[in-house]
Amino acid sequence: MNEKALFTDRKYITVLIFVTSLFMLWGIAITMADSLNKHFQSVLSLSKTQSAFVQFAIFGAYGVMGIPAGLFMKRFGYKSGVLLGLSLFALGAFLFVPAANLSSFAFFGIALFILGCGLSTLETVAHPFVASLGDQRTSDQRINFAQAFNAVGAMIGPALGGYFLFANHVQGSTDLTSVKTLYLAIGAVIAIIAISFSFVKVPPTTDPHAVSAEDLAAVNVDTAPGKGLFSHKHFVWSVIAQFFNVAAQSGTWAFFINYGHDMMGFSELKAANFMVIFMGMMLAGRFIGTFLMRVIAPNKLLAAFAVGNILMCIIVAQDLGWTSYIALLMINFFFSIMFPTIFSLGLKNLGSHTQQAASFISMGVVGGAFFPFLMGFVADHYGIAHAYYTPIICYIIIFFFGYRFYNTGAGKH
Repeated sequence: MNEKALFTDRKYITVLIFVTSLFMLWGIAITMADSLNKHFQSVLSLSKTQSAFVQFAIFGAYGVMGIPAGLFMKRFGYKSGVLLGLSLFALGAFLFVPAANLSSFAFFGIALFILGCGLSTLETVAHPFVASLGDQRTSDQRINFAQAFNAVGAMIGPALGGYFLFANHVQGSTDLTSVKTLYLAIGAVIAIIAISFSFVKVPPTTDPHAVSAEDLAAVNVDTAPGKGLFSHKHFVWSVIAQFFNVAAQSGTWAFFINYGHDMMGFSELKAANFMVIFMGMMLAGRFIGTFLMRVIAPNKLLAAFAVGNILMCIIVAQDLGWTSYIALLMINFFFSIMFPTIFSLGLKNLGSHTQQAASFISMGVVGGAFFPFLMGFVADHYGIAHAYYTPIICYIIIFFFGYRFYNTGAGKH
């Protein structure tokens, strides 16, 4: 097969557009949580370590929901999986209303956990869904393209959070009306989208078993069918890499507003507005990264971006004013391709194992539940700048995955 692989087939375009929009929706929800983290510190009088429970509730849900979501998807299909994810997303958002009425951080934790279960389900389903909508050789490009709109959502999240949570907040106030109004609106929008998607017809996706030998490069076929899922080393390493990738990402995002407030002297609103630029850097990285993958192997680009973030973290930790702050913004540029590229590399050549593998890679996101506690502890005791030394170990592991452990070993069978 020497002909150029298409980005997708015409019959999949409508579904690809809709599923791509899901990436934007969970981008909004994840970065909104970072605004909540700082807002709860003020309104509920929490330390940075305590406020990390916001990320723990959301990302912890990934560890619980990953396998059930994968089993549900395998039993009922991609479309039903999307509808389940959207339903849980909406339910979690609606539960913010009673949580705000009770001013209960514990109740907020429950709402965030249910919302996180919805996000976990959507991510578990959407990645293999997008990967299946066309030629396997262009699956990296499709997933990175879809993730670019996740970055759009990641820009919208802090913009909405800044407007609703910080713009009219009075220092010392314990009023949670803005939180209630924001999440009530989000729940309504997600419910409408779920109803709309229920009417979308999904064309049959490629059957990974019904292909000839010369088509192995084009579709996701297990090149070692006698091996169990966990015997595929590239898959195992992708789960490990994803754990540390999301760990670093969640910690960096959770305390971005704190860095602007504590180290740069910004107001909470101004720091939140800079987070829009921060997420814009990720959007730029997604589009540039997708383009670069046409000429640079995805694993090599992943390794290079990991090295970039090691350097950025070192600069951020030095507290050099604007130099460090620009480096902090650049961290998100290098983050851009990491999640989708680790995901797509981990799914390569798994054939019938693909959906189960997607569940485990999504579960790797649970790393984001724990790392903010470590960064919050360092920030509380040694300052927010020094907290940015901690993600370096994560990027070292991602570098090794991209440099060496990505290999499917397909050529050996």
